[in-house]
Amino acid sequence: MTLTEKVLARAAGKARVQAGENVWVNADVLMTHDVCGPGTIGVFKREFGPDAKVWDRTKVVIIPDHYIFTADSNSNRNVNLLRQFVKEQGLIYFYDVIDDPNGNWQFDPAKGHFVRQYGSQYAGVCHSALPQKGHTRPGEVLFGTDSHTCTAGAFNEFATGIGNTDAGFVMGTGKLLLKVPETMHFRFEGRLQPGVMAKDIILHIIGEIGFDGATYRAMQFDGPGVASLSMDDRMTIANMAIEAGGKNGIFEFDARTAEYVENRTRLNGTKTTYEPVEPDKDQKFIYELVVDLSKLEPTVACHPDPGQRKLAKELEHIKLDRAYIGSCTGGKTSDFVEFARIIRGRKVVIDTFGVPATPEIVRDLQTTRWGDKSIWQILVEAGVMMTENAGCAACLGGPVDTFGRINKPMKCISATNRNFPGRMGHKESQVFLASPATVAASALTGRITDPREYL
Repeated sequence: MTLTEKVLARAAGKARVQAGENVWVNADVLMTHDVCGPGTIGVFKREFGPDAKVWDRTKVVIIPDHYIFTADSNSNRNVNLLRQFVKEQGLIYFYDVIDDPNGNWQFDPAKGHFVRQYGSQYAGVCHSALPQKGHTRPGEVLFGTDSHTCTAGAFNEFATGIGNTDAGFVMGTGKLLLKVPETMHFRFEGRLQPGVMAKDIILHIIGEIGFDGATYRAMQFDGPGVASLSMDDRMTIANMAIEAGGKNGIFEFDARTAEYVENRTRLNGTKTTYEPVEPDKDQKFIYELVVDLSKLEPTVACHPDPGQRKLAKELEHIKLDRAYIGSCTGGKTSDFVEFARIIRGRKVVIDTFGVPATPEIVRDLQTTRWGDKSIWQILVEAGVMMTENAGCAACLGGPVDTFGRINKPMKCISATNRNFPGRMGHKESQVFLASPATVAASALTGRITDPREYL
């Protein structure tokens, strides 16, 4: 069996499963957030009764993160609906924006977007927060009401996005009926050259197979090249499996996975036991591709979908209006470090927005010093507009007052994960997806730029 088949067989209580088989799978974690949480709760109460209890209050994780730092009253209300449900159910894992369990969340426009407006429990973007808070464990099944839930496949688990109806059902029963996906195999060899990042790996792969090339398939990443990739790198790659239509992405378990998971589960007091899945020798794949990491170059996905792959050096004629670094894909500490490596001591020439994925990353950037300055200072002095309010921000567009949202037709280069028309705001804007290094170099020139020019 493939890695995905092994996880699903275990979760279904079977000795083995095969692609195409329908199986009832037990969930280890169900995650929802402020955009889909109220709808999921509505389905749950409608189908199981207004006084029903969730199947396991230790396995539901609620993380407000999407439309948080906005004065939009409906968005603020969604967070309050989550808080009310958490109280009714006695849920343990709720990463609220405010500290008062009886309070109401309201964004204060007078304070503005740049300074912190959250309490001590707030965790930021769900896909970055889940691993940071110790909710991603090898061999488990994670369902989330968000397509980029597949990020957690970096930790050797089956992680996939589901809709509100399915999530309402899982909330009540702890189970879901799934068709076992076929598995596509991506074997990594070699190691990345300077200026090339994990984002370039996944953009290359999506360019090879198309933005629908993995529809309802598992994407398995392994091979000797994986050893050189950090957990952040693996999360970036697994995160964008959905950008190829994938059901999930999954990595092999190794010592680096164990070190991260054991550290985070102990730190946060979450479940520390887990059982990884190892690959069988005679796995059956529907597709195989060998990726030589040493031959990859800085890559860009052009408007209007993630499959429109070009090399950055081929696009230097494209003038830009904006640059953006942030999201679960491009807002991790390592992403900002590589971004800072390019722009250190220089000035951006276009509007450039920086949104760390979690409060922990904000602290990392503000306390980690590079010479006599923090990384945060380096970014701000280069002209990057940095917000302390970690979250999804403009990645999903959001209300018009969202930080970094594109409110008129323009060309933006972004370290985010999706570029369909209207994704970051205005439907006539164009978004070019690239690595943090490529975004940084492009912010310095005002046109799409190969970051190797600045190394």
